[in-house]
Amino acid sequence: MVGYGSGYGSRESYTLTIASTAGGSVTTPGEGTFTYYEGTVVDLVAGIELGHRCINWTGDVDTVVNVNDAVTTITINDHCSITAIFEEVNIMVAASHTYTMGLRSDGTVVAAGYSHQSYGQRNVDDWTDITQITMGYTHTVGLKSDSTVIAVGGNSQGQCNVSNWTDIIGVAAGSRHTVGLKSNGTVVAVGSNWAGQLNVGTWSNIIQVAAGYYHTVGIKEDGTVVAAGDNSRGQCNINGWTDIVQVTTGDYHTVGIRSDGTVVAVGYNDIGQCNVDSWTNIIQITAGGRHTVGLEFDGTVVAVGSNWAGQLNVGTWSNIIQVAAGNSHTVGVKSDGTVVAVGWNGFAQCVVGRWMLIS
Repeated sequence: MVGYGSGYGSRESYTLTIASTAGGSVTTPGEGTFTYYEGTVVDLVAGIELGHRCINWTGDVDTVVNVNDAVTTITINDHCSITAIFEEVNIMVAASHTYTMGLRSDGTVVAAGYSHQSYGQRNVDDWTDITQITMGYTHTVGLKSDSTVIAVGGNSQGQCNVSNWTDIIGVAAGSRHTVGLKSNGTVVAVGSNWAGQLNVGTWSNIIQVAAGYYHTVGIKEDGTVVAAGDNSRGQCNINGWTDIVQVTTGDYHTVGIRSDGTVVAVGYNDIGQCNVDSWTNIIQITAGGRHTVGLEFDGTVVAVGSNWAGQLNVGTWSNIIQVAAGNSHTVGVKSDGTVVAVGWNGFAQCVVGRWMLIS
């Protein structure tokens, strides 16, 4: 929106020059030099790239309403030049059925929610040098900075037997299986294989993996997708997908982002969890038990599917840089490192209001 006061035709015109640093771009009104009448209120939207945050606006920012918000306004009363400043951040949240994990910028991990004493899936207090976290039904997996992997929790099917993995660049956890992506594009997996979800030994040229309840999905370098495991609800029907840059999996559905920011989904759709055809400008997706969540470039969030516990109530969220979906709850990381959550809180898995993930 651009707003004008009365009688703007008699007022001076001024230029607004906009730029950005690496890690994002100014999408509204764009980047370059623009001319406005004095008194014009100009919307500013700094769109992030995944893994980055907008720190602030710098330059001639005296009339910017909030210099620390990615979405704000500036009132034109002189020639001015502003820059949106982005930085890379390695913080994230992950969510499972009954608990939530947060990765701090110092490589340590914080947890909230249920941890059955016989499983110990929240026993991460001594973890250090972690770069990624993922969670199954009762087990937690961490990727370390040296490309090794650590896991705690339920191990009835061997899903935590990852201590000998090396050269790993990405991890994913299903209900009772764990998947690792190696730097050479091949994939390893341990745990339950009752539906063939571990049958990834022939995969190659993979750039990202995801794990559902009983299925495993991988993106190839050419943007196509492969899948193995349970296909009882059509969750592995991804053969026609192309131009995919990220995948995520719910219990029985699979979702992908195309390079143009649109989204595609297959699988169980009993309550609308696959109704993502209208989504645009998405930079990250996550899928819960029966809901799907998308992060837009401007830090806002959209969601579809089951809302029985309020897990879709994300419409007022802003300045979000990463999202995660548990079975019936949704978690988001804000650009300042704080965390928000909605949905089922029966095991205190949404008690994240005091978390600060940026050291």
